[in-house]
Amino acid sequence: MFITDDIKYVGVNDHQVDLFEGQYVVPNGMSYNSYVILDEKIAIMDTVDAGFTHQWLDNIQNVLAGRQPDYLVIQHMEMDHAANIANFMKAYPNTTVVSSAKAFNMMVGFFGTAFEDNRIVVGEGDTLSLGKHTLAFVTAPMVHWPEVIVTYDVYDKVLFAADGFGKFGALDVEEPWDDEARRYFIGIVGKYGAQVQALLKKAATLDIQKICPLHGPVLTENLGHYLSLYNTWSSYAVETDGIVIAYTSVYGNTKKAVELFAEKLRNKGCPKVVVYDLARCDMAQAISDAFRYGKLVLATTTYNADIFPFMHTFIHGLTERNFQNRTIGLIENGSWAPMAAKVMKEMFAKSKNLKFTDTTVRIMSALNEQSSQQLETLASELCQDYIAYSDEMANKNDLAALHNIGYGLYVVTSNDGKRDNGLIVNTVSQITDSPNRVAVTINKANYSHHVIQQTGKMNVNTLSVDAPFELFQTYGFQSGRAVDKFAGQSVLRSDNGLVILPRHINSFMSLQVEQYVDLGSHGMFICAVTEARVISHEETMTYAYYHSHVKPQPETEGKKGYVCKVCGWIYEGEELPSDIVCPLCKHGAVDFEPIG
Repeated sequence: MFITDDIKYVGVNDHQVDLFEGQYVVPNGMSYNSYVILDEKIAIMDTVDAGFTHQWLDNIQNVLAGRQPDYLVIQHMEMDHAANIANFMKAYPNTTVVSSAKAFNMMVGFFGTAFEDNRIVVGEGDTLSLGKHTLAFVTAPMVHWPEVIVTYDVYDKVLFAADGFGKFGALDVEEPWDDEARRYFIGIVGKYGAQVQALLKKAATLDIQKICPLHGPVLTENLGHYLSLYNTWSSYAVETDGIVIAYTSVYGNTKKAVELFAEKLRNKGCPKVVVYDLARCDMAQAISDAFRYGKLVLATTTYNADIFPFMHTFIHGLTERNFQNRTIGLIENGSWAPMAAKVMKEMFAKSKNLKFTDTTVRIMSALNEQSSQQLETLASELCQDYIAYSDEMANKNDLAALHNIGYGLYVVTSNDGKRDNGLIVNTVSQITDSPNRVAVTINKANYSHHVIQQTGKMNVNTLSVDAPFELFQTYGFQSGRAVDKFAGQSVLRSDNGLVILPRHINSFMSLQVEQYVDLGSHGMFICAVTEARVISHEETMTYAYYHSHVKPQPETEGKKGYVCKVCGWIYEGEELPSDIVCPLCKHGAVDFEPIG
């Protein structure tokens, strides 16, 4: 395996392990990665599992070719990475161990020594020169242990990421990265999303060309894909549209209901339906997919005045990993006093941003006409947005979309003939109802104004309250002339060929420009509605809601000057220039306020 001219791989593959960490099925084994950096001084990056001591030491010996190592860098103290510290120090007693203070404290527990005579304690911002290579250390507490550090090689621009970006599977087996990396992340790191987000922010300041994790392959291409997935997973955002049904069934009646329900979802346009029998499936895979998809349906029986044990385990696996930002539907079964729905809902009491469907299905032993109708109602409720996005099934003349217009926030999409563009606006209003006309006012400085003047058409996507700040950064803080705002996205289109946002909207309208009014700094487009769809019944994102609940609060402590009320950018100075334009969101002086 080639990494760089100076960085060599000395890790091992483990095909003997059947359950990683005693619980995760790994049919393709595991890799325990370790690396050597060759320079004027030599650094060994981490060790491997105790079962591979001699193979690992042989690998190191072959790479060293008679030289002696200077440093052993320990980033993480779990025993699949740190078990051979003492063995290594016996083989190379003049080596200096480099690690965090908390890691050295743990070494006392594992090995009876903190290597006081041969150690360097490093923390955030510390560096270590090997010659032309400089190692810069970044603390990563609780990703996923408290002592963790990651290491950036400034010369080769390589990030040694500890357990970050790891996956199940040995390196001599070819398999897609995403699925096993997701199962690994959700199972092992998933609880610590906030800490991973903090690490990603630090990583964003580095010029990373390659990532060397402690499990799985070295990542050398398309790093944006892996970083994007880590951002999605650690922010608990929806990765893929679809519905997971997780169920338990004692005598088969709940299973029959689930099979019927899954078919109803498919018939109503659900793009992906994944079904798990929790008594028989890989529980870690089921939990991973519950985090992957946007909606979850739980179906189980009342059991000992509680719920069936496998369902209890499953829900606990979700909540302990901070399951959030999802829609949940419930199906309960009971012969005399069903209470499974109540128990399941209570188990999520401390979870954030969960929406339970209005419909709960109650089965009394077996499906009857009433419970079958409840299945139909629940399927329709869960599939409302899928139907609305479907060209075949959508009501394209649903003028209830006009009811979502208010002092809200919208993404106006357009296309200049070469690529799609999107712009955040807050000036959309209905001006007539016979015929239906809508006015959209756009700053002339925005590229979208120019495009819509040329093409005469646009889509107005009405944002719902679940829209994250990242969406505003994408469509509001950069110009579509300079940046492809839809790069790497799978897009949906309306009949006019323009983009519909696939998430975080409650409706959209396709507009054809009929008249243009010049308002000086802005232009007003008066438009006919050519298509309108209602996607969901989520509330519309208002300007006030954005400021109160979505926009991060600016870090103004100790600063003097003015802060942009739209994006939080800070201008430090005694007086605010009258012609100032925020470099992030392009708003002018009227949208700044004094700090304090």
